[in-house]
Amino acid sequence: MAAFATAEACDSNAELISNGDLRALHPTFKIYGQRRCFSGPIVTLKVFEDNVLVRNQLETKGEGAVLVIDGGGSTRCALVGGNLGQLAQNNGWAGILVNGCVRDVDEINDCDVGVRALGSNPLKSSKKGHGEKNVPVYIGGTLIRDGEWLYADSDGILISKTELSV
Repeated sequence: MAAFATAEACDSNAELISNGDLRALHPTFKIYGQRRCFSGPIVTLKVFEDNVLVRNQLETKGEGAVLVIDGGGSTRCALVGGNLGQLAQNNGWAGILVNGCVRDVDEINDCDVGVRALGSNPLKSSKKGHGEKNVPVYIGGTLIRDGEWLYADSDGILISKTELSV
């Protein structure tokens, strides 16, 4: 992927920002993984302290998509670890946004995938399989819908209704 600058995207798309088609997430996410800059169409999951659906989704071909996981903002356990980071890399996911925690940070940082999360926690999640797929989620001050586009770099994270010109 060519380098994409979120700041430039904001500067050159003022109309999209003013009408809500381009939104910036609150700056609360930490950067993990080897890809500092990533983008792709969004696939959403809504789970709470349970990562069975996360694994199931990352076992599918990502084809350059970004998995957006609404973990309810819980920091009591991790939803993504090193094994899932490797799975995301191997299956062609561009990135993962976790409204929750990760673990195995050193392993995730070795993966060629972009990861943003609220923080890290060594505790693993439950394995009950509860949650929803392809539903609107509210993360970082904005509503995010399945099929929208996510753009992330060191400056922040943008959500766009449509693919932006790079």
